[in-house]
Amino acid sequence: MGNGFEMSLIYLRKPKKNDLAEIKEAYARSVQLHQPWTYPPANFQTYLEQEHRYFVCLTDSHAIAGTFNISNIIRGHFHSAYLGYEAFHPYQGHGYMKQGLKLLLKEAFENLNLHRLEANIQPDNIASIQLVSKAGFIKEGFSRQYLQIGGKTWKDHERWAILNEKWIEPSQ
Repeated sequence: MGNGFEMSLIYLRKPKKNDLAEIKEAYARSVQLHQPWTYPPANFQTYLEQEHRYFVCLTDSHAIAGTFNISNIIRGHFHSAYLGYEAFHPYQGHGYMKQGLKLLLKEAFENLNLHRLEANIQPDNIASIQLVSKAGFIKEGFSRQYLQIGGKTWKDHERWAILNEKWIEPSQ
């Protein structure tokens, strides 16, 4: 299976207002997959309106298999952002997120011209660590009680990041 064929199994797209029911249902059926790593959004309307939210969709059925979000983009001397993502049941384990991450990195590094993208992952979340490590992210460190997950408890995270090797300094 060549790369071109694999990529055609999925595509990335921005959320639309009429995705509300499907995305709520995707989170509802994925509770066992997501917890304790992540919890459904508190406000789905705000979630759908996030500027750099992308859905990983299956080419044949257009079903939403997962989501990526590039957040807290800081320009200036930083040109960096944070990456969040979730796969949805029953689409995990089929390589859709792996393919989606390749497309997402193209978006982040070519279209958004970011220098660096960072993913913070709980140390026990093996599937998530495998996803980013296979995509070229490097483990940079460990952050104690880094994020409050689901508004509940503070969780330790590993810091994984990838650099844009072709980053171009914007003209001022």
